[in-house]
Amino acid sequence: MGTVRIIGIDPGLRRTGWGVIESDGARLRYIASGLVVSEPDAPLAYRLLQLHDGLSEALVRHKPREAAIEETFVNRDGRATLKLGHARGIALLAPAACGLIVSEYAPNVVKKTVVGSGHADKRQIRVMLGHLLPRARPESNDEADALAIALCHAHHRRSRALLAATATP
Repeated sequence: MGTVRIIGIDPGLRRTGWGVIESDGARLRYIASGLVVSEPDAPLAYRLLQLHDGLSEALVRHKPREAAIEETFVNRDGRATLKLGHARGIALLAPAACGLIVSEYAPNVVKKTVVGSGHADKRQIRVMLGHLLPRARPESNDEADALAIALCHAHHRRSRALLAATATP
């Protein structure tokens, strides 16, 4: 299967977290993580541009081959959901424009994969990140979530590869 560099993206209009890991079979290695912040008083189009530019910079600097993004959950506030959808569109567009494979995962799948429970809280995610990626020191929950999304993708792509390798023709 070989080593693959993966970027996980936790989209948000105010703050979009990103985290890059390398996966080589069962071995995982932390590369980098960060946060892209948009100016809250700027018009929506410029906030989206800030997110695009920040993610594009991370993609160029760290050169991942695959991307994983958290799926949007719908909440009761339609306007907030729509704004999150705009940010998520940028989070999908930036890696796709670089030619990356882009996968999406529901929040409960990410939690279940990383922690073992689909209802894990932020603290539990950080504890597991400490075990799985001991060099990672995410400064925000958005960065931690992005790293968890990347870990989820590493696990699921490995599972798909193992299934494909053991399938009989």
